[in-house]
Amino acid sequence: MVSSASAIRPGAIVTIAALLMVAATFVPLGYIVSTLVSTGWHETAQLVFRPRVAELLRNTAELVVLTVPICVALGIGLAWIVERTDVPGAAWWGPIFAAPLAVPAFVNSYGWVSVIPSLHGLWAGVLVSTVSYFPLVYLPAAATLRRLDPAVEESARALGSGPVAVFARIVLPQLRLAILGGGLLISLHLLAEYGAFAMIRFDTFTTAIFQQYQSSFAGAAGSTLSGVLVVLCLVLLAGEATVRGRARYARIGGGAQRGANRIRLGLTKIPMFALLTAALAATLGVPLWTIGRWLKIGGSAVWNTTDIGESLGQTIGLAATAAVITTLCAFPVAWVAVRSTSRFARIIEGANYITSSLPGIVIALALVTVSIRWLPALYQTAATILAAYTLMFLPRALVSVRAGLAQVPVGLEEASQALGKSPAATFFRVTLRLTAPAAAAAAAMAFVAVATELTATLLLAPNGTNTLAMQFWQLSGELDYAAAAPYALIMIIVSVPVTYLLFTQSRKAAGL
Repeated sequence: MVSSASAIRPGAIVTIAALLMVAATFVPLGYIVSTLVSTGWHETAQLVFRPRVAELLRNTAELVVLTVPICVALGIGLAWIVERTDVPGAAWWGPIFAAPLAVPAFVNSYGWVSVIPSLHGLWAGVLVSTVSYFPLVYLPAAATLRRLDPAVEESARALGSGPVAVFARIVLPQLRLAILGGGLLISLHLLAEYGAFAMIRFDTFTTAIFQQYQSSFAGAAGSTLSGVLVVLCLVLLAGEATVRGRARYARIGGGAQRGANRIRLGLTKIPMFALLTAALAATLGVPLWTIGRWLKIGGSAVWNTTDIGESLGQTIGLAATAAVITTLCAFPVAWVAVRSTSRFARIIEGANYITSSLPGIVIALALVTVSIRWLPALYQTAATILAAYTLMFLPRALVSVRAGLAQVPVGLEEASQALGKSPAATFFRVTLRLTAPAAAAAAAMAFVAVATELTATLLLAPNGTNTLAMQFWQLSGELDYAAAAPYALIMIIVSVPVTYLLFTQSRKAAGL
């Protein structure tokens, strides 16, 4: 009989593969550190402590401080209205407010700039960021509200607490993890976003790094800005972990397997419905209306089937290849994380999340430098850009693959090996089959992330590459908004299935 320990313990091959992935994820950090060391402390200090960096830091801080609370308030407010009230069409509003994730932020910026050509600056950045990223709070908040035990709230009301007090004392603390997690994701997106802010002429560290790269390739100034951006990302990660602490919010036992009674809105039903409609118009209505308007203005002339077909083919090719590679790379890391409880396993898993929090432009610059200095044959090749996609989106695949592996009964693997099957045969016949749905979800999420990625693609794409995002960016940069509209529409269509997948997964997580 095969022992339980030997059945579940990661083997040498899996461990080595996981270590290689960790080593690869530290390439961007190593690039930043080595560049700053080679620059020297004196020159680095001069580059860091200058008015331009202070301006970028102020812009970035103001953007995060203003946008995150607005997204949190909007996400929680909409989730509460949809999940806890009798607002008309509650079943439809759920997927509708997940749908804005299908619209890339730079497409949202394109939509709003088309409607308000003078839109620029900080508040324009807050507007575009809010309509793009609030679902990152809405989805986990809605899922949490669906699985809360209604008996706790009913007990509080029975003891004399009003609706506001119940929400503040009972419901809001239960949403803490959704608020912190969603706020962290939004903050990291704000640090990494390039296209949306470049279009509205709002300078952040990412736009400044890109401009510096274009003017002086990988100079010391750009590397220094990258270093500051990395520090900001790490500060956000550490801050979220500190605030989150070790508190857990879970009921003991099965609890009441029923949903909470919906609050009857009465006369406030109309203004609540109007509020949901206004949110829909701002988040989906503006970009879709803009795309439709430009398509109508451009007519059939903007549908250059040759160029669109070529861009779509290149996008699908890169995205499909990257999705497969990313999902395969996630398996050894997920295996170690699930089948081992050691500190080593936690380090391996955590390293991938830290690196993925870095903006794509930092990862791209690191790979440019590494390929030029040590692997020149890989410079501006598909291998380099696929490596960047893998480093950037591995955690998205890792979350799904890890969840799938965690649900595989170890007893089935033990039984397979007890019947004489090798570990490899057991993996392919038992583990992989049971993990296939989670792996497919991981690949789908990586596919859409790559299909709509802009910054790293602009820096690393081989000559002759024109993805949908690149073509859209080039044409919108030339103010040919009509010609850019088909590319925006196709990117949204490509993203819709995965957005719906995220919504359905959140409902499954809530037990619905």
